[in-house]
Amino acid sequence: MRISSAARPVILLAALGLAGQAFAFDPTNPSPDASPAEAFRYGFDAYRQGDKVTAIEALGFAAEKGHPIAQWKLGRMYAEGDGTTRDDYKAFEYFSEIADAHADDNPSEPEARFVSNAFVALGNYYKNGIPDNVEPDPNRARQMFNYAASYFGDADAQLNLARMYYDGEGGDRDPLQAARWAKLAADKGNIGAQALLGHLLFEGDGVKREPVVGLMFLTVARERAQPNQRWIFDMQEEALSLATENERRTAIALADDWIEKNDSPQGSPH
Repeated sequence: MRISSAARPVILLAALGLAGQAFAFDPTNPSPDASPAEAFRYGFDAYRQGDKVTAIEALGFAAEKGHPIAQWKLGRMYAEGDGTTRDDYKAFEYFSEIADAHADDNPSEPEARFVSNAFVALGNYYKNGIPDNVEPDPNRARQMFNYAASYFGDADAQLNLARMYYDGEGGDRDPLQAARWAKLAADKGNIGAQALLGHLLFEGDGVKREPVVGLMFLTVARERAQPNQRWIFDMQEEALSLATENERRTAIALADDWIEKNDSPQGSPH
């Protein structure tokens, strides 16, 4: 079963034993001395039960007390309009609080996944901007992606950084750096990174041309892509039409072998 990058931190919450329990925290009249961890657990439990109004109240209390995972969960809820009106700037503020306070957290800790995800979210906000609040800043976006990609080893950040190098956003175009970061994410099973790396290798864009390996990565990505990732289908179809018969046969065989050996793929960011 494929697990999207957006879903993985939520599953991690359950794995950490933070769901399905009852707590004494009262979101309608919280004590000033209430534990932020208790408020978070209460809020996440309410969220799991579908009571998102209560979830926001309890998570908000925990977030105000500096609980990073509560801040992350609220950020995601506001970014997606999940149980509340979508508000990208509120999401941006929550993710910024996480990045400011936890940039130096140990990347090997389970909670680091939430911190790196916050950096990726901020990178996308800086890249695209938020009307009336945040001006697009590709250079700042590249910095955010670079930090999450290098310090936390985040595959989604590595893909985003690779695409910025490929497109020349936030700095000079550098297909060699694009291939480097795409390779790191592709090795982790990131679908978009496999497609981008495959395209670069097939075309020989800034790197040595390797049409068989490139078409193999493109084919793996196509087999694992979601219907809305049309750009992956288009890239693979174009490469397939340009490849020789021998290149096609070899690449498809290698792709089938990769998929057979890697049946627990990681998805790319929504």
